[in-house]
Amino acid sequence: MKGKGYVPLIMLILGGKLRMATLFIHAPKTKVVEEGKQSFETTLATGIGDGYAIAESEMIQISPGCNVVLLDNPARKRAEGKLESLVPKGKTDNGIRRYDVKMRELKLVAYQKPPDRFNFRGVLVL
Repeated sequence: MKGKGYVPLIMLILGGKLRMATLFIHAPKTKVVEEGKQSFETTLATGIGDGYAIAESEMIQISPGCNVVLLDNPARKRAEGKLESLVPKGKTDNGIRRYDVKMRELKLVAYQKPPDRFNFRGVLVL
């Protein structure tokens, strides 16, 4: 039902203000060593987060242009940018679709802990 006053699902009402959701993705060095995953540094350099499993309930909250935060919590590294696109890249064993997270304007910033915990897939949407 689009029409006058329609607000997309990606907008959340917080304190009377509308804002887009933020996608947080985790790229800790431990996953590089243990599982051969892409490093924080490579993700920052290429602007592409490799193969993140993002559930449908998370997908409906994000869209191109929303904020993206790339983190390596153990190393206390953080970069922020904008979501450019999500490119499908297969599925997990339990059927959750994987995506390459393409980001633009990604910049290294001072580390801050995320406001909540990551799920076991290394994703958080707030």
